[in-house]
Amino acid sequence: MRVLGIESSCDETGVAIYDGQKGLLGHVLYSQIKLHAEYGGVVPELASRDHVRKTIPLINKVLEQTGLGLGDIDGVAYTAGPGLVGALLVGASIGRSLAWTLGKPALSVHHMEGHLLAPMLEDNPPEFPFIALLVSGGHSLLIQVDDVGEYQLLGDSVDDAVGEAFDKTAKMLGLPYPGGPQLARLAEQGRPGRYTFPRPMTDRPGLDFSFSGLKTFALNTYKNSDKTEQDCADIAHAFQEAVVETLAIKCRRALKATGLQRLVVSGGVSANTRLRQRLDKLAVDLRGQVFYPRLEFCTDNGAMIAYAGCLRLQAGQHSSTVIQARPRWKLDELDALKA
Repeated sequence: MRVLGIESSCDETGVAIYDGQKGLLGHVLYSQIKLHAEYGGVVPELASRDHVRKTIPLINKVLEQTGLGLGDIDGVAYTAGPGLVGALLVGASIGRSLAWTLGKPALSVHHMEGHLLAPMLEDNPPEFPFIALLVSGGHSLLIQVDDVGEYQLLGDSVDDAVGEAFDKTAKMLGLPYPGGPQLARLAEQGRPGRYTFPRPMTDRPGLDFSFSGLKTFALNTYKNSDKTEQDCADIAHAFQEAVVETLAIKCRRALKATGLQRLVVSGGVSANTRLRQRLDKLAVDLRGQVFYPRLEFCTDNGAMIAYAGCLRLQAGQHSSTVIQARPRWKLDELDALKA
């Protein structure tokens, strides 16, 4: 089965074609970073309008890239949530309408399931069951994954998600949008030990996350500094170390509590080099394995949506003709995959 996948949940338009037998055939991605940079963050209305302009040209581009026509597509998958409601509606409207026109089945895909399954696109995919750490601008989740659709939520963010905390701290330091990657680069120039930041919610049982207080701690540290370039680098370093160590502590707890030895790390923050170094060490310490998507599939992309959609379409699942966006959608509400 060849599935066309469309991702439009926020500020990136992604389109891909996945073949159930041959694997990923092609993918294209357009980022709106330049569009939103002057505002210091994503403007939902502008994001929606840009998805309107870019989605169909990108569909044509991936068809040209793969040498396929619309008649060669067996199903359409599109992100229905969670995300920005206007942006979601663009992808859902185009995807559902295209499927109806072609007389093919369509499937609304959960954005975070796409991220969770993204490492399956690699040459060495993880086997079920495993623990998944999903870290992005909107989510910080720890999930026990027994199979596709069999998800048990172990930990969630009680306030700011980790990517959001990165971006807000970067903005406070005067770094340009998008802030997270900028802060990570600045942290490389920081001096270890200059500042020590707390590891939030690690002094108590549980697997939930809280990064709002850490962001405030960074702000107070910045206000009390001389605000030099080196001060900012030192604060960035201390902040990143605190986040990375907190995530590692929670992952260790989750692996120990479940007895599992495989850890999957996905979402935009999974591209963070320091986080990968720390979790690689954790895997060695626990004699386990850790899996990541390739860097281009850490952020939002159409390939993960096409893959997740293909699995469910092949299992006989499909969505109704109603065009629906779900800006809030819990991952554990999904049905288990029944092939």
